[in-house]
Amino acid sequence: MQQLDLRTTTEDLKAPVVSRSNVLVVGGGPAGVAAAVTAARSGASVTLLERYSALGGLASGGMVLVLDDMINGQEITVTGIVSEYVERLERIGLAVVPPAGDRHASTDMWNKWGRFGTFDFHTHTTPKPICYAAAFDPDGWKRVSNDLVREAGVNLRLHSWFSRPIVDDGVVKGAICETKSGPQAFMADVVIDTTGDIDVASRAGASYAHDSYLTTLVFRLGGVDTRAAEEFEQENPREARAINRKVKRLLGGAWELWWLKTPIEGVVWCNAPHMTGYDGVDPADMTAAEFAARDHITEAVDYVRENLPGFERAYMVDVAPQMGVRQTRLLQGEYVMTKDDVTTRRHFADTVARGRDYYYPYRSLLPREVDQLLVAGRHYSATPEAQKMSREIPPCMAMGQAVGVAAALAVEQGITVRDVSPLDIQSGMRRHHADPGDIPSQNASIDAKETVGA
Repeated sequence: MQQLDLRTTTEDLKAPVVSRSNVLVVGGGPAGVAAAVTAARSGASVTLLERYSALGGLASGGMVLVLDDMINGQEITVTGIVSEYVERLERIGLAVVPPAGDRHASTDMWNKWGRFGTFDFHTHTTPKPICYAAAFDPDGWKRVSNDLVREAGVNLRLHSWFSRPIVDDGVVKGAICETKSGPQAFMADVVIDTTGDIDVASRAGASYAHDSYLTTLVFRLGGVDTRAAEEFEQENPREARAINRKVKRLLGGAWELWWLKTPIEGVVWCNAPHMTGYDGVDPADMTAAEFAARDHITEAVDYVRENLPGFERAYMVDVAPQMGVRQTRLLQGEYVMTKDDVTTRRHFADTVARGRDYYYPYRSLLPREVDQLLVAGRHYSATPEAQKMSREIPPCMAMGQAVGVAAALAVEQGITVRDVSPLDIQSGMRRHHADPGDIPSQNASIDAKETVGA
């Protein structure tokens, strides 16, 4: 599928040019910050555009408050800038990570850490094993994001809503944003699309698939006696299960644990309601989803105050300012990752980033039809089935680092991003303490397909 042509050219450009840089990153979520900071640390001049008033995307605005899917057994597979976030958040007391000695399966460890969400959700055993994962605070994420961007010297522009790409003869030259001051143009040698919905790539003419999955409006409750709630569940499992089933019905859908503890005492995170049937890029659908979610939340909170021990004095702290959208447009790039690629742990010669036990080839971050454009994040080139299994926040940050390295290399070497060597990206990732996945795990299948530029 291709979007309607919403491009402009440098010749037709009417918006004032307010910035010229080597690299322009559109979208200040986890992947975007990772891309911008990595490119800047690699020596490029970088501009980062974000439509909201704060950085963080679904990690902060969407309040997806657990970092997971970054371990394969006991091996930590997703490293680099995500590790920096965890360390900095722990340092300011706004992240909780189980210590190495507690990362195993036992009833005691489950009772201690399970309600933080720091467990391996891929296993089907009971209790699930505690693993390397982090429960964090959304404002803490914003604070760390600001620090990283400022320290790297990134030119950040918040309150800048992407409108259309600037494209000359199939080459992206920059982007136009709508602002309170009117349209503004940002020019760059390389553009990175980390919008989550390939807003830039789709409007520049890149092919994409369009699908949908769950939408979630996350909320937090304060005044919760989590110790009393956990004791009730452990001492009255049958009654607790009945109450929690009713809560999940009222919410209209939720994971097994509809509430989780956070680093702040008495504040719990509710990763619900889970709703289907809404298109995350359709304003009418998203308006309906906002209303439906708030109706579900109100009904569920009223019920738990009356029926769930520990929640008698619960009050609403906040509802996420961003709807949690998991899937909309997916790039159909140089290589489209499949479900089989993920489940068989296929390793590619041009692997430049990895997730839990799967790998991302550089080709999956490259549009076919447009030059000097890279993508990273949940909208990478994949089938809908593959994306559902490989779009958690830490792997998206790894993709962001990979394209940040690639963009800086293209500028430094005076070549197109399509001609950057995956081997050079792999080396660059290691310089930034990230694992590019260039060394396949013992249970990976090896792909013999040619790499970009081969």
